[in-house]
Amino acid sequence: MALAMGRLNGIKLLETLNAEERNALESRCQWRRFGKGDEILARNSDNRDLSLIVEGSVDVINYSLSGRPVAYGSLGMGDYFGELSAIDGEPRSASVLSAGNTTIATLPASVFLELIASRPEIASKVLRRMASIIRICDERIMDLATLGAMQRVIVELCRAAKPDPITKDSWLIYPAPPQREFAARASTTRETVARVFAQLAAGGLIRRKGRTLYLADKTQLERMAQRISGPSPGQ
Repeated sequence: MALAMGRLNGIKLLETLNAEERNALESRCQWRRFGKGDEILARNSDNRDLSLIVEGSVDVINYSLSGRPVAYGSLGMGDYFGELSAIDGEPRSASVLSAGNTTIATLPASVFLELIASRPEIASKVLRRMASIIRICDERIMDLATLGAMQRVIVELCRAAKPDPITKDSWLIYPAPPQREFAARASTTRETVARVFAQLAAGGLIRRKGRTLYLADKTQLERMAQRISGPSPGQ
């Protein structure tokens, strides 16, 4: 364990703790390493621990009855997952897969509950995180209820895009994820994503260069998606 000391310094949830407090938590963690594609948590499992991402990144996914993956999101180094089961004691609501070489520190649910009971600022962070998850779920429910598959793919393109640091009014996605990942995010098939990408590329709205996907006109793509705006329930 001496080798692990200080490795929780990058966990954002714990940034208000001093070094001594973080070291005390490290001594109560279990440490595991995973390779790309390894399952870290399985949906419906009875594991209740909080997982802290010390190195690497993970994908949070679920599966439809037909076995098609549905992506909930990705989490990177310094983030955490598993707080829902740690709090309510219910089975896991989704599966978590390693996106690469990943190191996870797992904190027992009882220790996590003690932490949020004794540190209001940490409890506040957890509450804000849960509020964010609810808002994202609201958006995705609206997408599924009101948008077709092509529109959902375009919405996911716009969500993933960041401003191009070189070209003004241009947007890019780097590294561009594989089409199957876009399909999981948009709750559709890889074949649909390939067809949408081909149509957008033919219209000059997107182009791929190496591992970068460029969006020539993000505003036009947003109009194409005909996204319904307005307050979600609970806002």
